[in-house]
Amino acid sequence: MKVIGFGDNIVDRFLDRKVMYPGGNCVNVAVFARRLGVESAYLGVFGSDPLGAFVRDAIDAEGVDTSRCIIRDGLNGVTEIKVVDGDRVFLGWNDGGVTTSDPFILEDEHLQYLASADLVHSSVYSASETQLRAVRSTEALVSFDYSSEPERRTDSYLMQTAPYVDLALLSCGNMTVTAVENDLKRVHAAGVSLAVGTRGQAGALMYDGERFLTQAASPTDPLRFADTMGCGDALLAGLVVSLLGSGWSRSYRPSAEECQAALARGAESAAAQCYVEGAFGHGRAVEIASSEVATRI
Repeated sequence: MKVIGFGDNIVDRFLDRKVMYPGGNCVNVAVFARRLGVESAYLGVFGSDPLGAFVRDAIDAEGVDTSRCIIRDGLNGVTEIKVVDGDRVFLGWNDGGVTTSDPFILEDEHLQYLASADLVHSSVYSASETQLRAVRSTEALVSFDYSSEPERRTDSYLMQTAPYVDLALLSCGNMTVTAVENDLKRVHAAGVSLAVGTRGQAGALMYDGERFLTQAASPTDPLRFADTMGCGDALLAGLVVSLLGSGWSRSYRPSAEECQAALARGAESAAAQCYVEGAFGHGRAVEIASSEVATRI
């Protein structure tokens, strides 16, 4: 099995800890899949600044192939974060740096590379919407993280993306079960085969067009808890690795039992992620002035 993350990478800068970590939705899924024993790669744009090198070095250290990535002149993506009661709170970012201001445009050589994967994962933060049709043409399965912003759930956005997505992940936070079910139905009706909504400690739901499957969150040890960074990405990685292991492909649709088992695997991965600082470690201390911390926190 092979998974490729196509799209965003970023540096998560924790002002309260004075530590920065590598991350990004597509990077995280590739790294987590690799940690689950799957061959994986990342295809995206790095900035030419030291932050870009920092992220790439960390990805390489995880055994994830970055050989087809591009380095563009300019700033890498960086976001500022603090942790409150174990939950991440985003304070601001630079709009993704060159990853989104000058995004990856796929050419024939890249499509041939993506065709080597069983699944390609992208996200709303990757500026990849216009490339999804081309990704889908490779016959690789496509997963896509729709995050939580309402503007990524509009009919127009779904029409642009959903026809080229096999599995959608939606962050649903404190939404009611009814509201989550309605969103999953809308995403499925727009073209997605499997739609998953995550609700943090309330677990997750999956809709396959016929039925809703529910999964409780796996328990965690509060004494070992670090933060929730990357939990959704870890859930997705566990989910897709399990589905691929069951034979999921364009020609084989997983059974309800296989989907339920995959949800359980995803919940276990998400719980284990709670014990990791940042998305996948590799933290590096950064100098942050006390005045800056006081201003932003």
